[in-house]
Amino acid sequence: MQPRHTLTILVILVALSAALFLFYQLPGGAVAYILERRAIKLAALIVTAVAIAISTSIFQTVSGNRILTPSILGLDTLYLLVQTLLMFLLGAKSLAMMGRISDFLLSVAVMIVFSLALFSLLFGKHTMPLTMVLFLGMVFGQLFGALASFFQLLIDPNEFLTVQARMFASFNSVNTALLFSSSVIVAAIACALVFFLDILDVLSLGRESAITLGVDHRRASRLFLIIVAILTAIATALVGPVTFLGLLVVSLARQIAPTYRHSIILPTSCLLSMLFLIVGQLLFERIFHFNTPISIIINFAGGIYLLSHLILRGTV
Repeated sequence: MQPRHTLTILVILVALSAALFLFYQLPGGAVAYILERRAIKLAALIVTAVAIAISTSIFQTVSGNRILTPSILGLDTLYLLVQTLLMFLLGAKSLAMMGRISDFLLSVAVMIVFSLALFSLLFGKHTMPLTMVLFLGMVFGQLFGALASFFQLLIDPNEFLTVQARMFASFNSVNTALLFSSSVIVAAIACALVFFLDILDVLSLGRESAITLGVDHRRASRLFLIIVAILTAIATALVGPVTFLGLLVVSLARQIAPTYRHSIILPTSCLLSMLFLIVGQLLFERIFHFNTPISIIINFAGGIYLLSHLILRGTV
C-alpha cells in the first residue's frame, strides 16, 4: 500500500475514533458541559500522542536502535522521584497550594536539566560512546526508581495515594492551563521539525554516512536529543508515564510504511499514537469503567508486541 493511502486511512480512523470519543453515550442533560470536558481530554490525548511518537522516533534515529525508547534515559522514574520528594518535603497541603502549573514546570525543568547533564557526557570535551550514555541512563533510572520507592515508604499513607495516582498515565483531570502551554510547545517543535526531516533521514544511515554526506553529526544529535528530552518531559509531566506507547507506534509505523523517510514515519507514528490513545481511553472509560489505567493496557499490548515481533521474530 502506498504511504499516502496509509496516511489517508489513518486520518479517517483517527477522525472516526475522535467523533466516537466525543459523542458516544452522550447523556441528554448538560451536553455542552460534557462535550467541553471530553474535548479537553481529547486534546490532551492528541498532544501526548504526538509528543511520545515524535520523541521515540527521533530517539531511535539518533541512537540507531529500534527497540529503545526515551524512557531508557530514566525520565519516567525521575518524574516519579520528583513527585515523591515534593510530597515528602512539602506535604499534601503545601503541594496543593503550590499549584499544578508550578509542579508541572518544576518537573519539566528537572527532567530537562538531567537530560542535558546526561547528554553533556556524550557531546562534552571528554566524550563517551552513545551506548555508555544509554547504559548510564538505565542505571540512573533504576536509582531514581529505588529512591522513589524508599521515600514512598516514609510518607503518610494518605499522601502516598496522591503519589500513587501519578504513577499511571491519567487523562481524567487535565489542567487546561498546562494543556495550552504544552500544546504550544509541542506544536512549535513539530512545525520546526519540518525543516529538519532531511537531516533525520541522513542520520538514520549512521554516523559515518552522515558525516560523509556533510551533516554535523555531533551538533545534529545534540539538538535532536534535547528535543527528545523536552517532548518526553512534557508528555510525562502532563499525564504520567506511558512506557511502551512510543515503541509500539513507531515500530508499527515502520512496518506499515517501510521507508527511511521521516516525512512518512513521523506522521504515521503520530496518527497511530493518537488512534491507540483515543481508542484505549474510550475502552478505559466506557467498558472498564475507570477500573483499569490506560497505561496498563498500553504497556500490556506493547510488551506482547515487543516480545513477539521485535525480539522473537528478529525484526529489530
